[in-house]
Amino acid sequence: MPLSCDRAVAHKLFDTHCHLDLPELSALQQQHWQQAQHNGVAALLIPAVEPAAWLNLLNLRQQQSSWYIALGIHPWWVAGCSLAAIAELQRLLTTHGADIAAVGEIGLDFGLPEATFALQQQLFTEQLSLAKLHRKPVILHHRKSQPQLLAELKRQQFTEGGILHAFSGSSQQAQAFLDLGFKLGIGGTITYNRAEKTRKTVQKLPLSSFVLETDAPAMPLAGAQGKPNSPAQLAKIFKVFCQLRHESPQHLSEGLWQNSLTILRLVV
Repeated sequence: MPLSCDRAVAHKLFDTHCHLDLPELSALQQQHWQQAQHNGVAALLIPAVEPAAWLNLLNLRQQQSSWYIALGIHPWWVAGCSLAAIAELQRLLTTHGADIAAVGEIGLDFGLPEATFALQQQLFTEQLSLAKLHRKPVILHHRKSQPQLLAELKRQQFTEGGILHAFSGSSQQAQAFLDLGFKLGIGGTITYNRAEKTRKTVQKLPLSSFVLETDAPAMPLAGAQGKPNSPAQLAKIFKVFCQLRHESPQHLSEGLWQNSLTILRLVV
């Protein structure tokens, strides 16, 4: 008899997107990690959002073997960044490549002011090029920018894959990224009944398409709006994921775990 999704602690889960270094979580970092472990989270990926975070993340990687990191510049933080930051990222990828699982969080956000678009595009192009050079997967942020992301991935003939973070959309939109070797990051969006398109995509596509994430402290689950998210909430996301699928919870947890290791090229 398969284990119940309610007993998520019995399953080994990987939070592939958790900003454990941000102020909302860092003050009680170990407490959040202990709560996450109690809820079945056995590993997590912490993606950087700005250059100021890079050295701290490298230090965190040394403190806890189950914490993996990605270094990059999030489009919300491009102001004040320049190609000097790209040079520093290149240096860190060269000197600390074994400690860096991916380049991220990078991408394009066209919900921001148009004045940022040119710099966003320049920094995304350069970071993607570094990921290709160092053979690292990428953690992709997107908002109103999927066509432009796909265009740049194809232009650079990027074949390292990665995770399309915070996926929401149709199976057709998803397939374009899956065809380029990406996994879809599924988070708290599926806990909202109104997210019909995304929930149907989770039901329709093969299990090999997905990884789970919280995006803590952002992306609160349904019923917790206005409260900081935490990696412990991954168990609730997994429960809803189970409800949307036909496979057993054990099969789902094992598949999602392996998907996470495969896309991040980890040996655990």
